[in-house]
Amino acid sequence: MKVCGFCFIRNAVKFDYPVVEAIASILPACNKFIVAVGDCDDGTRALIESIDSKKIEIIDTVWNLSLRERSKILTSETNKAFDAIPAEYDWCFYIHGDEVVHEKFLPGIMLSMKKYLDVKEIDGLIMNYTHFYGTFDYYGDSRRWSKSEIRIVRNNKGIRSWYNAQGFHWENGKKLTGVFIDGGMNHYEWVRSPKLMKDKIEESKSIRIRNSKHIKTTEHESEEFAYEKDIDSLKQFREYHPKVMQARIKAINWYPNLSTKKKKFSIRHFLLYYLENFLGFRPFEKKHFNVFKES
Repeated sequence: MKVCGFCFIRNAVKFDYPVVEAIASILPACNKFIVAVGDCDDGTRALIESIDSKKIEIIDTVWNLSLRERSKILTSETNKAFDAIPAEYDWCFYIHGDEVVHEKFLPGIMLSMKKYLDVKEIDGLIMNYTHFYGTFDYYGDSRRWSKSEIRIVRNNKGIRSWYNAQGFHWENGKKLTGVFIDGGMNHYEWVRSPKLMKDKIEESKSIRIRNSKHIKTTEHESEEFAYEKDIDSLKQFREYHPKVMQARIKAINWYPNLSTKKKKFSIRHFLLYYLENFLGFRPFEKKHFNVFKES
């Protein structure tokens, strides 16, 4: 079994993406790693080159900003990296520049890839998500955050990145069939200094459509992003972050006034939130994939 990791990145230095940590977190599970580095002049390419591993191959890309209104910029960059993976690789392990896998999950993830390698009905492996917000101590627990996504896919180029690189579909639009594995993804997109977060949101307006959740709920007149204003529900994180993130955690120097007690829901989402907590799963969830039923 051969595994190739892949990701895309642009302006990693400018917006302080933990892309080095993201790559390092899954590199032990990969025989090769493709990084599509977009056109930028902030030192992103040098940052990727600084990773001490012969597994990494960089491909240089130019972002097509005309694809913004069709939410295709990030999917296009994902596909560029995916298409560069040679045919000899069986599984393709995808990660965003702000996602990190905890080292405790790697042995199980590798076992799952071996287990399902010859189960042809399975197109990909599904991982659960924890979306951190504001600091490393809180995560979002409402329906605004995706609960799970396919992050490992077969090396079949009929598979295409879908909707702003959120997940994957077949090129004809049909959903992939995946299986849940014992592996979690930590998502750190919303953990930056308030000033840097505001700057990143402004930059997002050039690559995301106006009704994107990354833009429409984050309009601020101030120079800094007010984490306290734009969140509906949080929980306290009481576990350990991946080892590769420890230096970033120690360096944090902003402290928003966040609370797990404040809830800001519509009546519908209020009822769904408490129903999810009571049942232990998310009811009426529209998944972006089909789940394989194991016998």
